[in-house]
Amino acid sequence: MNQLLRFIATLNSTVRDLLPIVLVVAFFQLVVLQQPLPAFGDLLVGFLLVWLGLAFFIRGLEQGLFPIGESIAFAFARKANVFWLLIFAFALGFGTTIAEPALIAIANVAAEVAAGGGIIENHKQALESYALGLRLTVALSVGLAIAIGVLRIIKGWPIQYLIIGGYIGVVIMTAFAPPEIIGIAYDSGGVTTSTVTVPLVTALGIGLAESIKGRNPMIDGFGLIAFASLTPMIFVMAYGAMI
Repeated sequence: MNQLLRFIATLNSTVRDLLPIVLVVAFFQLVVLQQPLPAFGDLLVGFLLVWLGLAFFIRGLEQGLFPIGESIAFAFARKANVFWLLIFAFALGFGTTIAEPALIAIANVAAEVAAGGGIIENHKQALESYALGLRLTVALSVGLAIAIGVLRIIKGWPIQYLIIGGYIGVVIMTAFAPPEIIGIAYDSGGVTTSTVTVPLVTALGIGLAESIKGRNPMIDGFGLIAFASLTPMIFVMAYGAMI
């Protein structure tokens, strides 16, 4: 019964979150464009599916992904084994990113555009190789970023200096990278912070900060996602320069 009440509460909060989007679309369609909503029945079914999907997703995060991420961080902190904690952080970043739906989509699109622009050959093997190479590059960069972020939490390093240094690296790489890869590299930084990566990585950072004496979860527990957004830009530009 308690779980059902929580899910109903999640449904209510989700519909409030979706309502502004529905109102904006309806306003511009009916008032500005002065056209009826196309396929209203399909739109209604789609809205219901999105509503239920978001509600289930949020409950899944709260009930499953966040607790397991925090419990793993606590377990590693109790063992005080920094080496295996960093290996786990890298593997978590790599594994969640390589499975990220947004990254898979943008890698496939980037491969098609690269083939259309004559950068790679326009056949299936070349397209798949380019897309896989892009995904692996981003996943490796995120894995490294999460490992660095975890080390920062352990050591208590200020996050702002690492972020500033990282963006200086982005600017430098932008000056030397091929023009056709720069936009893809910048977008790669955004697609890594999506549905699969963010919950587990955030839970890891918060759990680790809570389990280490002297660390503040609000100050030290967050920031891993910033690293996950930053390093792909550098790595993808380097990838573009090498192919």
